[in-house]
Amino acid sequence: MQQPIILANKVCKSFGDVQVLDHIDLTVARGEVLCLIGPSGSGKSTFLRCINHLEKIDAGALYVDGELVGYRRVGNRLYELRDAEVAAKRADIGMVFQSFALFDHMTALGNVIEAPIHVKREARKEATERAEALLDRVGLGHRMNAYPSELSGGQKQRVAIARALAMRPKLMLFDEPTSALDPELVGEVLDVMRLLAADGMTMVVVTHEMAFAREVGSAVAFMDGGRVVEYGPPGSIFENPQHERTRAFLSKIL
Repeated sequence: MQQPIILANKVCKSFGDVQVLDHIDLTVARGEVLCLIGPSGSGKSTFLRCINHLEKIDAGALYVDGELVGYRRVGNRLYELRDAEVAAKRADIGMVFQSFALFDHMTALGNVIEAPIHVKREARKEATERAEALLDRVGLGHRMNAYPSELSGGQKQRVAIARALAMRPKLMLFDEPTSALDPELVGEVLDVMRLLAADGMTMVVVTHEMAFAREVGSAVAFMDGGRVVEYGPPGSIFENPQHERTRAFLSKIL
């Protein structure tokens, strides 16, 4: 059996006295699209941030592509990786946030080539050619010289996706990528994500877009109170949820 790209085993995380993740068990296969749904404060975004060690877990184990996230095991002991080692591993994981986090003083093209040149030490010519192709892929080839202030919210988010893809990630994480957008701009970002899924990109998506989760997701995990309450294929979760909490949540948003 092929090794999963993500394996979470009894993952726990607390902020002070509040337990945000409570023994999370999840597996994401290569090429799968896992959609995390649930009410605000259920731990979805925190789990996403733990995957690339933006947050440190307190207990359990979290693996990406067979390697512990943030730690090295020597015998029976775990040693935290140095910042440079964490950054190197994080470069293989693309992340798209709610806020676009673009550099305002750089054009769309400049934003996309920045990390490949300065983190992966790619030649500027190679990075630029790839960035132009990626911006064209997300429908912004004609706006590559525009600055963020000249772009709509949907266009900014598509630049952010192209920027993440420029690092050639093995995994893409999306943290409610459409929540900051006007309703009429949501579709253009979801269309790009559909294309990525169709191309076989492994994705974990925190979303309130239930139609997207139902249509594109390989699996859906409903989270509440820091736990995975229910997990399964989209058809099962949306059409025949087994847990009362899942039914109550879906009844309010569908």
